[in-house]
Amino acid sequence: MDVASFLVQAINGLASASSLFLVAAGLSLIFGVTRIVNFAHGSFFMLGVYVAYSLVSFAAPAVSAALGVVLGDAASQTAAYFLMLLCAALVTGALGALVEVLLLRRIYQAPELFQLLATFALVLVIQDGTLWLWGAEDLLGPRAPGLSGAVDILGRRFPTYDLFLMAIGPLVLAVLWWCLQRTRFGMLVRAATQDRDMLDALGVNPRHLFTAVFALGCALAGLGGALQLPREPAHLGLDMATIGDAFVVVVVGGMGSIPGAFVAALLIAEIKALCIAVGTVDILGVSFAFSKLTLVAEFLVMAAVLMVRPWGLLGKPQSAPRARSEQDTPFALGGLRTQAAWLLVGAALLSLPLFSADSPYTLVLGIDLAVAALFAASLHFIMGPAGMHSFGHAAYFGVGAYAAALLVLRAGVSSEAALVLAPLVSALVAAPIAWFAVRLSGVYLAMLTLAFAQIVWSICFQWDDFTGGSNGLTGVWPSAVWQDKAAYYWLTLTLVGLGVYALRRVLMSPLGYALRASRDSVGRAEAMGLNVAHVQWLGFVLAAGFAGLAGAMFAFSKGSISPDVLGVGKSVDGLIMVLLGGVHTLVGPLVGAVTFTALQDSLSRSTDYWRAVLGGSMLLLVLVFPQGIAGSMQALWLRLRTPPARGDA
Repeated sequence: MDVASFLVQAINGLASASSLFLVAAGLSLIFGVTRIVNFAHGSFFMLGVYVAYSLVSFAAPAVSAALGVVLGDAASQTAAYFLMLLCAALVTGALGALVEVLLLRRIYQAPELFQLLATFALVLVIQDGTLWLWGAEDLLGPRAPGLSGAVDILGRRFPTYDLFLMAIGPLVLAVLWWCLQRTRFGMLVRAATQDRDMLDALGVNPRHLFTAVFALGCALAGLGGALQLPREPAHLGLDMATIGDAFVVVVVGGMGSIPGAFVAALLIAEIKALCIAVGTVDILGVSFAFSKLTLVAEFLVMAAVLMVRPWGLLGKPQSAPRARSEQDTPFALGGLRTQAAWLLVGAALLSLPLFSADSPYTLVLGIDLAVAALFAASLHFIMGPAGMHSFGHAAYFGVGAYAAALLVLRAGVSSEAALVLAPLVSALVAAPIAWFAVRLSGVYLAMLTLAFAQIVWSICFQWDDFTGGSNGLTGVWPSAVWQDKAAYYWLTLTLVGLGVYALRRVLMSPLGYALRASRDSVGRAEAMGLNVAHVQWLGFVLAAGFAGLAGAMFAFSKGSISPDVLGVGKSVDGLIMVLLGGVHTLVGPLVGAVTFTALQDSLSRSTDYWRAVLGGSMLLLVLVFPQGIAGSMQALWLRLRTPPARGDA
């Protein structure tokens, strides 16, 4: 590779950094003021592209004709084009304000994870709304008038529009800095970021400020998307593809730091561009394809930064978490009525194959529900009692699935042995990851688990000779005795039942109490002589092992495995299951897993817009059951059983 190619790729990285910074700056602003981790931020980026396409295609000609009287044809076309891009950002900001007023304003007092669930539900609604309005086809917008050519840089042709984008990032940074440092609005934003109580002292209505900040953040995301219109087509995958990069930039730069987001966007964009420039290099006779690192480069950077500086490059250390007051309901069979209820549920599940002979799909769905229940229970084990929020739990589910498949296909072991060994492999993979993860907390812990999960996904996705690469592995079937669906259903139900019971027994053991003590107050736990990092590490590894068992059963039920089971989507599904059921009740993940999986399955087979219906259902459940389905039902039951105090009527 020559120096010219290297420099051109570096310049190209600067152009990509501008759009990435716009999205990350909006996300950082929203989090700094509202404390909401807005999972729907990528959806507003996607809307910015689609709205810009419509405005440029249908409104720009009329605006250009009106401006042509004053500016002339060429100048009017350019002015109309960029005016439409700005209008797209304003429309996106207005939609953001509407979302904040109608939805988010109602859940500011809810736990952070339920806010995350609500914003993810919003992603599903927006995605299907976009599908209904613009269709499923990719939409390629026109080039920017006046900036559609290229210039020579070191003998290489470089798009003029990319040079324009390079200037946008620093310009927006300067405007934001002036706004935050020199205006009353900026003073209020800084006050809300540093001390919420200061707003009351200033006589400010926080609702109006939150709406304005959320609208500004969404407008920045929409502007970032609109500016991408000449570079890439509008398509429905932009939301999820963008939100991952935006989260990485915000976390690497430091949550709530706008300059940090700018530095992180430059760093990540340049590293990805330079990986492309380096290409394939022979080192000691071994070929290394650096271009493949672009799939995971940002997560490698995030993992490295968080391990060295847990609060990001320009962020500030988080304050110690406050002691918690929520109490988990202990798992026990209880009285005769509770025991009878559990026996009835068990008998109904065991007898399902006897009543589904005419409906083979019922058993398939039953296996999926059981596997989802164990996966959700393993995630709840570290989220609820341990207080560790993992955004990458699917990595251990996927490792278990791949381990079972490889043991059967490559090592020739039986499926029974694979079901025993696969959880151990998942636990071994999780052990070094957990060592780093348990030294962080809050959002930073969650994002580090996401980074490591994406690294594991990248290995499975690109290791063609061993894991099958993007095609995955096929022919992963259990032993002959379990080939019958009914037999495998009973095996799955037995293993899931034992797994869930084992997790609940651990939570009643000294380890379980130590995990809850570490969650409630790290300082008090350490004062009692607990090694908090060791306790959390052990809980993390144990949860990964049970997730690996769920993954192994999933692989044998489907007969194949692909990298999708390790992806962000699968981890988000697990989070939804736990939150939907309720984090602070031990039966919650089981209820959430069954509810979410059954809803997803039934809706996807009944309507093309199943995501919108599922997202709307989730939003309704969040508003009606703010503690999750099981948690809210449990609270209602306790309220009905508790006699009123004297004097109450």
